[in-house]
Amino acid sequence: QVQLVESGGGLVQAGGSLRLSCAASGLTFSSYTMGWFRQAPGKEREFVTAIIWSGGRTYYADSVKGRFTISRDNAKNTVYLQMNSLKPEDTAVYYCAADYHGSTRYYYTSAYDYWGQGTQVTVSS
Repeated sequence: QVQLVESGGGLVQAGGSLRLSCAASGLTFSSYTMGWFRQAPGKEREFVTAIIWSGGRTYYADSVKGRFTISRDNAKNTVYLQMNSLKPEDTAVYYCAADYHGSTRYYYTSAYDYWGQGTQVTVSS
């Protein structure tokens, strides 16, 4: 049974930082592209960032480029999202997701095979 478990969310002031983790089990983690998405109240789930199986290539939404960093540790079956210079508009539930096929359409939710339950990030102004 595949499980993706996010952690590290919380309440932070604007300009602060958080580090999210997503621990994976039940899959060959090193074979998957991993992504982070977020969903704010009343909005659709949107792409944040993704990292290919080896960690050798990463992709970012323009809204987070230069502030967020995705990384992975295949030995620990974990993907991370370091979020710096947080803004109130970053407030959302953050989800990690796993894509076995390494789709070039990594920014689409439909490209992903498995999803975590999400972790809340709230940025106060």
